[in-house]
Amino acid sequence: MFKVGDYVTRKNYDNDILFRIDKIENNKIILSGVDLRLYAESKSDDLVLSSIRKDKEEYDLVRKLDDSNYFYLPGVILHIDSDKNYLEKCLKYYKKHKLKCYSYIYNENEYPNVIESLIKKHHPDIVVITGHDAYFKKENKYKNSIYFEECVKKIININNDLIIVSGACQSDFISLIKAGSSYASSPSHINIHALDPAIIASYIALSDRDREINLEEILSKTKYGSDGIGGIKTNGVMKIGTPRKDKNWI
Repeated sequence: MFKVGDYVTRKNYDNDILFRIDKIENNKIILSGVDLRLYAESKSDDLVLSSIRKDKEEYDLVRKLDDSNYFYLPGVILHIDSDKNYLEKCLKYYKKHKLKCYSYIYNENEYPNVIESLIKKHHPDIVVITGHDAYFKKENKYKNSIYFEECVKKIININNDLIIVSGACQSDFISLIKAGSSYASSPSHINIHALDPAIIASYIALSDRDREINLEEILSKTKYGSDGIGGIKTNGVMKIGTPRKDKNWI
């Protein structure tokens, strides 16, 4: 018998993705991807119980800084997510990079209503808005892209200089970029890794503000490259100074 919190795979999909059981409603089981930002439904006879794996380092540091002579002031990140588990993964990643991040959990449809007050409260350099989405090919519709798009437009009206990373699995990449996103998912309508938005944000936060970001390099840091996330040319946001007087500086 399965229970909420169990780790499982699906037999009909060759056990290709590891899921966590979020809800059980009669014989319908609601699943969320452990690594991929993916929701799914399944019946119990299609599931295989999997061992709970220990957390491991998914990626190397996006940049190693020379701390002999310089001090660094990386960009500040505001990250809004609809999924607690995915957000916690991202926060661990930011912490690994010693980055300051203000984080909040809201439903996607709430994003446009809360974004202005959060930006005015925290004055970030980078705003990440992600969560869950889906593309329904037959109807040519998206589950939550409209909320991401509305939120991006509000951010642009508040501060056109902010770097914006938006979208989730299968999101409307074209609309999000046209709305003003610096980086967005998903050009090929695929599922993105839970950490992909945080990887993009961290790379920008740790890149010099007077240097243009190499798009091919930054996208290569993510799980599926330009199929999962695309973007426009921007500069980094990190300030660099000298002399280094405080050993605790990043």
